[in-house]
Amino acid sequence: MARPRTHDEALRLRLLDRAGELLSAEGAKALSLRKLAAEVGTSTTAVYSLFGSKLDLVNALFVEGFRRFGARMAGVETTGDVAEDLVRLGLAYRESALADPHLYTIMFTQAVPGFEPGDDAAELALGTLRPLRDLVTAGIEAGVFRDVDPDVMTMSAWGLAHGLVSLEVSGSQPDTFDFGGAYETALRMNVRGWLA
Repeated sequence: MARPRTHDEALRLRLLDRAGELLSAEGAKALSLRKLAAEVGTSTTAVYSLFGSKLDLVNALFVEGFRRFGARMAGVETTGDVAEDLVRLGLAYRESALADPHLYTIMFTQAVPGFEPGDDAAELALGTLRPLRDLVTAGIEAGVFRDVDPDVMTMSAWGLAHGLVSLEVSGSQPDTFDFGGAYETALRMNVRGWLA
């Protein structure tokens, strides 16, 4: 008879979310496996059983962040209007970051010095740009966007979204600033600049 699992997916996700919160709020020194286990109400044995080492936990955080992000990006329904769909992808980018700011930090900063994602994790991260690149390529091929290298347009669109969202997540704007409205306006102006 198989032994029942004592450490389930729900516990794994609680540990990942709390670890991400600790890292983004207090930095790498705050993330000890003992402290994490205590904060989630479990044992260090559970943490080791689910993740292995501290670096394995950080890799799992990186993977979970990009898994959630990739699901949101892939879930954006296309309308057939590539210019509008490009804006919709940008809006989904922001929604993803605001839904999981504690993971966004791990995904795009060197939150843990010396951490390098495993090959599978790095491949997953790059794959999350696929919906953006596919949309850009379709728009160029349809003559909606300028005839440029799709990678140039993809990286430019990503850079704008990432830069603005990073400022918002870090709190680098006045409290009175309407970030959501300004963000969408910036996305639309960027798309307009790429139209053929």
